Order: sequence, then structure tokens, then C-alpha cells
Amino acid sequence: MSDTIFTKIIKGEIPCHKVYENDLVFAFLDISPLSRGHVLVIPKEPAATLDQLSAESAGALGEALPALCRAVMKATGATAYNILQNNGAEAHQAVFHVHFHIIPKVETGEGLGIVWNTKSLESGETLAASIREHL
Repeated sequence: MSDTIFTKIIKGEIPCHKVYENDLVFAFLDISPLSRGHVLVIPKEPAATLDQLSAESAGALGEALPALCRAVMKATGATAYNILQNNGAEAHQAVFHVHFHIIPKVETGEGLGIVWNTKSLESGETLAASIREHL
């Protein structure tokens, strides 16, 4: 994987407002936030999408995310938040390095807006069986 803006931030080549770092995870304020306190949480491992990430880095992200969510809520006074994570251009991923957005939702309406276009579940058991086979 080639260098992305996130690998350059991790290396210190691009400045950021760091909020958290350990051996495997790095978190910083988004420079184009949807709301005050919008944080990006990234693995130091350079994987483009979540399915390409090692179990070790995935576990470290899973451990860091709840603590970061609590800290963002306390720092901003938000009572709700969204976690957003996109994989692939078709899923609106713009930087091809795994990253999670913590986006505080506040009473002013700032934050992530979502339109949920639901469909009917067709062939549910067949699809579930196929997914289980691939685990």
C-alpha cells in the first residue's frame, strides 16, 4: 500500500491535533469536521480496508474506540454520536487507509446525517448460510 495522508500523519510528516496514540492505534481531530470533536481513529498498520486488517490491529481498534467515544462525549457535551467506517470507493471511502470516524451528535443538529434506504430481505437463510461458509 502506498503512503496515504494518514501514514504521513502517523510518521509526523503532516501535523495533526493528536488525541490518542499507542503502539497500534492513532487518533486525531478531523480537519474537516461534521461537528465539534469529530475524531478519526486509525490503525498504524497500513491496510486499505477493514477486511485486510490484522486481528491484532482490529482488536486494538476495538479496545480504543469505546474509551475515545467516552472522552469525546465528555469533552464536547454530546449525548449521542455516530461511528462511521467506509470500505472501498463505492462505499464512499476517500482515504484508503482503515479509519473510523467518531462524530458527536449535538442538539444543534450538527453531525452525521443519514438517509436509510431499506430493502426487503430476500433469501435470508441462503445468504446467511453462504456467509457462514466463508468464515
